[in-house]
Amino acid sequence: MSAGLNNAQLEAVNFVSGPCLVLAGAGSGKTRVITHKIGRLIEAGLEPQRIAAITFTNKAAAEMRERAKDLIGKASKNVLICTFHALGVRIMREDGAVLGLKPQFSIMDADDVTSILKDCGGTTDAATARQWQWTISLWKNMGLNAEQAAAQAPDDNARVIARIMALYQERLTAYQSVDFDDLIGMPLKLLAEFPEVRERWQAKMGHVLVDEYQDTNATQYEVLKHLVGERARFTAVGDDDQSIYGWRGATLDNLKRLPVDFPKLKVIKLEQNYRSTSAILRAANHVIEPNPKLYPKTLFSELGEGEPVRVVDAVNEEHEADRAVARIQSIRSGHSLESKHREFKDFAVLYRANHMARPFEQALRRANIPYKVSGGQSFFDKAEIKDLCAWFRLWINNDDDPAFLRAITSPKRGIGHQTLGQLGSFATQYKLSLFEALFAGSLPSAVNARAVAGLHEFGRYINDLEFRARQTLGKTDALAFLLEWLKEIGYESHLYDGEDNEKVASARWTNVLEFCDWMAGRCGGEIEDATGAQATETKNLLDVAQTISLISTLSEREKDQNVVTLSTLHASKGLEWPHVMLVGVNEGLMPFKLGDDNTTEGASQEGILLRLQEERRLMYVGITRAQRSLAVSWTKRRKKGRETVAALPSRFIAEMRLDENTTKEDPREKLKALRAEFAQRAATAAAEAKP
Repeated sequence: MSAGLNNAQLEAVNFVSGPCLVLAGAGSGKTRVITHKIGRLIEAGLEPQRIAAITFTNKAAAEMRERAKDLIGKASKNVLICTFHALGVRIMREDGAVLGLKPQFSIMDADDVTSILKDCGGTTDAATARQWQWTISLWKNMGLNAEQAAAQAPDDNARVIARIMALYQERLTAYQSVDFDDLIGMPLKLLAEFPEVRERWQAKMGHVLVDEYQDTNATQYEVLKHLVGERARFTAVGDDDQSIYGWRGATLDNLKRLPVDFPKLKVIKLEQNYRSTSAILRAANHVIEPNPKLYPKTLFSELGEGEPVRVVDAVNEEHEADRAVARIQSIRSGHSLESKHREFKDFAVLYRANHMARPFEQALRRANIPYKVSGGQSFFDKAEIKDLCAWFRLWINNDDDPAFLRAITSPKRGIGHQTLGQLGSFATQYKLSLFEALFAGSLPSAVNARAVAGLHEFGRYINDLEFRARQTLGKTDALAFLLEWLKEIGYESHLYDGEDNEKVASARWTNVLEFCDWMAGRCGGEIEDATGAQATETKNLLDVAQTISLISTLSEREKDQNVVTLSTLHASKGLEWPHVMLVGVNEGLMPFKLGDDNTTEGASQEGILLRLQEERRLMYVGITRAQRSLAVSWTKRRKKGRETVAALPSRFIAEMRLDENTTKEDPREKLKALRAEFAQRAATAAAEAKP
């Protein structure tokens, strides 16, 4: 089973007796190590169901399941491979009752949270509510509740947000709901404060493997500590040089704490890179060098020197985009790299912020080059999908007020805002959820008789759907049920009535049908469950509906499209392409503006230094996405509002220390040669076409 592993990888796989930290440099085969270690643990006699591998994204979990299945076969079916959040859901569904949470709790999405916060804080401004949401999320990730946040609030604004947080938590409790951050915070509370829950989960976990360990926050670290207990059978796999989520609460302190909390920790470094050429790795090693090191390492490659890294300067953003397109066309038509790396999917354009994609999209469209923007709107963020998910959430948890309001108005059922307002006031007065209030004996005193009849009809219909969904098993029945339900509520007409453009309505209806197919596929056991439950298990529609909130994208839709990828650097982590272009590598963008006002105090200076170190790690992540060729471009002028201002190349370009190995490209010469080549080809083709 261990064939093809290098010595460091073998050491990491074979060490199964205690705590282990694997420092896996970019492209050093960390997923391979994790899957082989799962196999090794099973070989050593550990039951597969007592092994948990925790990742950060559903996509990474799905890939790991696939690779474990290929390597280990049937036994991998019982290994728990899921995200931190999915594990949290599992713990809460099984043991949340001790916190007063019923197993069918709802998971609020970002939109629901914004609307609840707007209500709690008495504002109609979504941007303000999102700002509160961001702060509350950060507090929750630091393990603080509203009371603790208020106690250490540095100013009046923070104290106001802490008060809003307290009201927000009351609402979530009333709705029998949690937000995404609670999926880590609540399991920690369960494990830390309830010994019987902790002991049960520690007994279940014979060995825990954590992928992308450098991205864990303080709360996730505490969850891990409580899960592994005194025995400390775990393997943390990560790379301090790729920690780029500090703004989201991820902390390198978790790497520093491991040897302190676990003195017997074994540290193993993986420094051989299997992805990139030596030229690319040298640039990456140079860039990361100025950062302080917890565990120094230097990546090396046996893939040869490869093409030199190119630095490209451009006049402005449009010129930069044209040059990127010319580079793609040149590599696709050229002879310098072997032909197998010339498909559109072999190219990626990476940038610091979403708004930078636009000129590249325009240039690619002009050149008729197909592309996708990675990290764009998720399928589950589309209004029509959120409508259907609101109905599912209400079947699962009748106390979910945001879902109730969305379902009762999508499509409209003749129940107006005035009626819903009266129902809301009544529910608040008697401390009921909106659904409970429907059937309260005294409701007719607050709402007129005709409206009460409409509300009762809706309530009975939800109960009926919930009952039917529980009885609906397997793919065929689930699809028939969903299509019948959409017909009953007139959802197709609702979409067409709501859109002026018939093409847009048709596309939205197609999304709905695709979603129903996908849901039915999950009922038929054709698609993996987000919480790590195995495929091939037939489920009822209600069970499947429960896992929906955990799935951020329909990964099945993304399979192998032959298109150029446009992506932010953050979204590119964990991915790789033969040819990468890092664009907009200018001071103020990469590194992002570090602040130049009121930054004289020591604390601010320290904050700036930490941010610069994280930006440098982000540059390192970008460089190490490239397998065969890398171009780094910057512009001499950039748009700033309505003006164009002079711009400087990023300090990171100098830090790459490319010097004599660098080829500076002249766009005019390159395009001249390209045009001459195309003209020559056209002439040859014309000559061959003559009879």
